[in-house]
Amino acid sequence: MPRSSPRDLRKLPQQERSRVMVERIIAAGQIVLLRDGYEKASTNRVAGEAGISPGSLYQYFPDKEAVLAAVIDRHAALLSEQLTAVLADRLDEPGPALVRASFEGLLDVLTENVEFVRLVAEVLPRTQSGSWTTALEQRISDLVTAYLSINKSQTSITDPATSAWILVRMVEHLSAQYVLEQPPIAREKFVDELVALTLAYVGPLA
Repeated sequence: MPRSSPRDLRKLPQQERSRVMVERIIAAGQIVLLRDGYEKASTNRVAGEAGISPGSLYQYFPDKEAVLAAVIDRHAALLSEQLTAVLADRLDEPGPALVRASFEGLLDVLTENVEFVRLVAEVLPRTQSGSWTTALEQRISDLVTAYLSINKSQTSITDPATSAWILVRMVEHLSAQYVLEQPPIAREKFVDELVALTLAYVGPLA
């Protein structure tokens, strides 16, 4: 989509003009953040990428941190939707098939967003990434808790919420590290091991 020019923006109502400008700045911020990294990202670079003056940027965001927080929130929301959809679309499958399909889908999403995952895991301070990762983990934990609660009779689980918390963080960490480190382990073998770990923990999930 062509980028709006200042002349185009002036034709829009004030509220819509502000929304378009914010979207433009966030899009530019994402480019700068992924291209240059957190330390080198600056409001000047974001403004330059957006094709506006730093003064115009400051009308919408007070500093670099605010821009980057908006970038993280926007991308994280998309990632969260993708990950929860992976689980939600598979909740009707038999236990072992659900576990395997969910892990395959998780790896697909993480691989597709690997640069963002790397940025969050290795570059951004915890204060920048903590809020969205907590929210993301909670959404997935809620789905897993619901599944374990419904299928409790088929498992060795006595406390679905606790087990979901442990499972989500274990799988999330191992999967992210697999995608980032690219160890000499075939993807199928990695998924086999994750499935084995999960089924050993929760039970057979017939």
